[in-house]
Amino acid sequence: MYPPIEPYEHGMLDVGDGHRVYWETCGNPKGKPALVLHGGPGSGATPFWRRLFDPAAYRVVLFDQRGCGRSTPDAADFATSLEANTTWHLIADIEQLRRHLGIGQWLVVGGSWGATLGFAYAEEHPRSVSELVLFSVTNSRHREVEWLTRDMGRIFPEEWARFRDTVPPAERDGNLAAAYARMLADLDPQVREKAALEWCRWEDTHVATDPGHEPDPRYADPVCRMRIARLVTHYWANAAFLEDDALLRDAAKLAGIPGALIHGRIDISSPLDTAWRMAQAWPDAELTVIEREGHGAGGGETASAVVAAIDRFATRSAPPGRI
Repeated sequence: MYPPIEPYEHGMLDVGDGHRVYWETCGNPKGKPALVLHGGPGSGATPFWRRLFDPAAYRVVLFDQRGCGRSTPDAADFATSLEANTTWHLIADIEQLRRHLGIGQWLVVGGSWGATLGFAYAEEHPRSVSELVLFSVTNSRHREVEWLTRDMGRIFPEEWARFRDTVPPAERDGNLAAAYARMLADLDPQVREKAALEWCRWEDTHVATDPGHEPDPRYADPVCRMRIARLVTHYWANAAFLEDDALLRDAAKLAGIPGALIHGRIDISSPLDTAWRMAQAWPDAELTVIEREGHGAGGGETASAVVAAIDRFATRSAPPGRI
């Protein structure tokens, strides 16, 4: 990974519906444009993402998706409505930001939830995307949500029993993400806080496959865990507001866009089959499997593979996009 850098420009973009989205640019103002799509939903764009890019080659754009990071209003606030916070709103925000910054095309980099959003954005606006680099690949379809919230109980039975039993008995056999979303909307703050704590505890469990894994320090912050829990359950309860398997069905729209898909073999949180299926449907994509790593790119082989893919595209010229 490249050394840490700071933004040279930042701002707040009014995207409508009462939302203002924080954005920043770093690297070379005359470099190749690149966009970062952070995970979560709700994680925000951390300084980690800047280090994936050669600062001499890229003009890197990061933004905090609706409701998280430095964007407003904050989804951690019980009074903040999530009604105007869907995948389709985020896609519109990305296009508005691209036009605001005067960019024709950009390389799009995303991980985990950011991979789902990257696919959805590129399929909706293929002329705006020069290349795609996605890791810890997800589609956020119903089957994946069911795997994360129910089937993973076979691997972590004790932890999953606690996760399930936080939900009222009448809802334990249904959509657990939706049940948690309802608890997070409860008028009783103790109910909300318990739901956020147990949701984030489960999130920390199902990514814990790498040796030496330590609990995510963000979850120690009650505001941060409330923000993440509200946004993740909102999106997962609705399978990312996408038709099931729509991203796979529409992968033909990515034809002509070079891509790199990078995924850990032992990523049991997001099994490899999603990345493999997308690579089969998108001939311009190259799938790299990292044998000894799980979910995320915390500085190991996955991060190196992401950096290598981004470096490879740094000097590639592409047909002009649109502004």
